[in-house]
Amino acid sequence: MDFSGLIDNFGPLTVTGLAQGAIIALFALGYTLVYGVLRLINFAHSEVFLLGTYACLFAWGLFGLDQNSAAPAVGPMLLYMLVGLIAAIIVSGAAALTVEFVAYRPLRRRNAPPLAFLITAIGASLFISEVVGVATHRNQTGVPPIIQARPVFTIGDTTVTNLQILIILLALVMMFALDRFINGSRLGRGVRAVAQNPDSAALMGVNKSRVIALVFLLGGLMAGIAAVMYDLKIGVTRYDAGFLLGIDAFTAAVLGGIGNLRGALLGGLLLGVLQNYAAGVFGSQWLHAASFVLLVVILLFRPTGLLGESLGRARA
Repeated sequence: MDFSGLIDNFGPLTVTGLAQGAIIALFALGYTLVYGVLRLINFAHSEVFLLGTYACLFAWGLFGLDQNSAAPAVGPMLLYMLVGLIAAIIVSGAAALTVEFVAYRPLRRRNAPPLAFLITAIGASLFISEVVGVATHRNQTGVPPIIQARPVFTIGDTTVTNLQILIILLALVMMFALDRFINGSRLGRGVRAVAQNPDSAALMGVNKSRVIALVFLLGGLMAGIAAVMYDLKIGVTRYDAGFLLGIDAFTAAVLGGIGNLRGALLGGLLLGVLQNYAAGVFGSQWLHAASFVLLVVILLFRPTGLLGESLGRARA
């Protein structure tokens, strides 16, 4: 235990924690959306994210890019970023919808018990992870240096890079857009109605199946964006990349209040910072262990999370 490591590196740990937390927050939105509507923990969401990390790598590979490529100029960099985001969004969104149509919808039609959904979610997660593992021979895959991290400004001994700013701003923008969509659009009102009372929503003419598909799609889109940011920040991916980050994202969703969109953002940013502080005190090997400890503490003392409101309420 070394508190001097935390004190000496407080600024850098905070900034890197916010960038990591922004990725976790985008990831956590998928958990909180599905739980808010279905009261289901979609464990397969971590593999939806995983497929997004490989989708953007495949897209960049079509341009002949690999981990040994030189960093591109601004123009090509913007093109590669756009192509990578589109590829990850499409693949993650399609994967999320496939999980809903193939795994969960048949169970709902049969009025299956909650345990069946839980077992199916775990099975779908393991299946996708193992398929990716076999396809990649369980090897790490390097990420092309699409964005070269460069210092933008310095405050004291804390240097903030262009990549950190991009990740944090993108998470905030996507969170704002999703919040406005859920609270201000006709489709969003349908999501909130089903989350609050699915039977009453059906009587009002809301198509529950369509709303559930929309929720899975939105979660997949957010996971795809998070996947690209993860690739750029970490620099490698592998078949089990979604597992540990999935635990972090689930912890963030519970921390903020699972079923609460703004809670997912708050929980993700807070968890990223707390993880880095724990790493500064106990060492980097305890980074993810801090998530497990925090998850247990939250479930014991504040199971509703910091904000604790459901998706069906006014402040979703």
